[in-house]
Amino acid sequence: MDEKREKRTLLVVWFTLLMMLAEIAVGIASGSMALLADGFHMGTHALALSIAVAAYFFMRKYSNSKKFKSGTEKIGELAGFSSSLFLGLSGVGIVVESLARFVNPVDISFSEAIWVAVLGLAVNLVCAAIMNGGTHFHHSHDHGDDNFSAAYLHILADALTSLLAIIALLFGKYLGWAFLDPVMGIVGGCVILKWSFGLLKRTSIKLLDIAE
Repeated sequence: MDEKREKRTLLVVWFTLLMMLAEIAVGIASGSMALLADGFHMGTHALALSIAVAAYFFMRKYSNSKKFKSGTEKIGELAGFSSSLFLGLSGVGIVVESLARFVNPVDISFSEAIWVAVLGLAVNLVCAAIMNGGTHFHHSHDHGDDNFSAAYLHILADALTSLLAIIALLFGKYLGWAFLDPVMGIVGGCVILKWSFGLLKRTSIKLLDIAE
């Protein structure tokens, strides 16, 4: 099962990297904070997902090794903990940059940014389907695979920021509410921080063998 998840996660890494490059390029060109934040956010996710892939590789490689007295499960927990840190840092970065945009607003090319944000959301939904692989997210969570849970949360966070970017850009284009761009960035960043805290708490408990 871990090998299948490793392959699905690796495929998602490639999708994420391609979308990251596209969103950052168009975000800079169009001046959209929501789109630019989503692009950099995807970059941190690509790194976190790569950690998840590496964890599965080492878990399989050393599954029969006597060096790991309690098995290799904690490699996955450590990867999940690391991924949750990246998730939290990306959330903080989005909130800080969004607040800065209130002080120094920029002009936004809404039409170009909207199309890329829609494409980003589509890619995130495809990635979510790949990660599920015909199973439910809660199924993996029930079996304690926090490495997979962390990777999946990164995909959900990407989907959320893409959706919020689309909403902000549409309102900005048709109603002139450009202020919604940084507002949506703050909302998305706060939700991501909440997810990150929950995963940090869960993985910390397992890494430190704390009784719940």
